[in-house]
Amino acid sequence: MGKDKLKRFAENLTFECFVQPQFEDMFGKDHPMKGRWHKEFFHNDNPIILELGCGKGEYAVALAERNPDKNFIGVDIKGARMWRGAKTATERGMKNVGFLRARIEFITSLFAEGEVSEIWITFPDPQLKTRRAKKRLTSPIFLAHYAQLLASDGWINLKTDSQHLFNYTQAVISHFNLECEVANNDIYGSGYADEVLSVKTAYETAYLQRGLPITYTRFSLGGRKNFEMFDWEGDDVLEKDNEENRHKKQ
Repeated sequence: MGKDKLKRFAENLTFECFVQPQFEDMFGKDHPMKGRWHKEFFHNDNPIILELGCGKGEYAVALAERNPDKNFIGVDIKGARMWRGAKTATERGMKNVGFLRARIEFITSLFAEGEVSEIWITFPDPQLKTRRAKKRLTSPIFLAHYAQLLASDGWINLKTDSQHLFNYTQAVISHFNLECEVANNDIYGSGYADEVLSVKTAYETAYLQRGLPITYTRFSLGGRKNFEMFDWEGDDVLEKDNEENRHKKQ
C-alpha cells in the first residue's frame, strides 16, 4: 500500500465529518448511529440525502454547498478517494456534509426507516456481467435495502454514462411499476442538464472527453418494500455479444 494512501487513511480519522464504523458494529446488527444522524451528527432536523458510491465526494460537496438547508452524506468503501471530499468539506468549514466509509450492503444497519429523504447514485460500476447483476446499485436487492431507510416520498437519482445500466434501471422501474419522473439518455445533448446535473465528477469529465452521453434517471419506490430478482433480456443480449466478440478475438 502506498504511503499516500496510508497518510490519507490516517488523516480521515481526524476529520469531524468522517465516520468509519467497525465491521463488527454493522454486521448482523444495528450501528449506534442508526436513527441518530439528525441529532448526533448534523445537530438539526434537515433532510438527509445520501450519495452512494461517492468516490471523491464531488457531488456530495457540491450539493451541500447549493443546499445549506439539507444534509448530505457520501457513502463509499474507498477511504483514500473519500479523503478528497472530507478534506474539502473540512477546509471549507461545511457542517451539512459528512462521509461514511462502509459497504453499501450494510446500509440498513446504519440508517433507520424514513431517516433518508433522497438518494443519489453517481457513476457506479455498471456490473456488466449477468452473474453480477445483483450487485448493480439499482438492482432489486439494493432497492429492497433503500426501501428500509428511504422516506415514502423520497426519490432515487441515477446518473451514469452506462447505457446498459440506464436501460437496466428502466427495466427494473417498469417491472415493479415504479413512478419514474425523469428518464433522459443524454442530459447534455438534450439540454436537460441544470445547475445540479451539470456538477461533474472526475469520472464524468473523463467520459465526456470520450464523447459518451450522460444519462439521468429519477424514480420513486412509492413505499414498496419487497423486490424480487428477475431476468432481463438485455443482459442476455449483452452476454451473447460478449461471447461473439471473444470468438472473434481467438
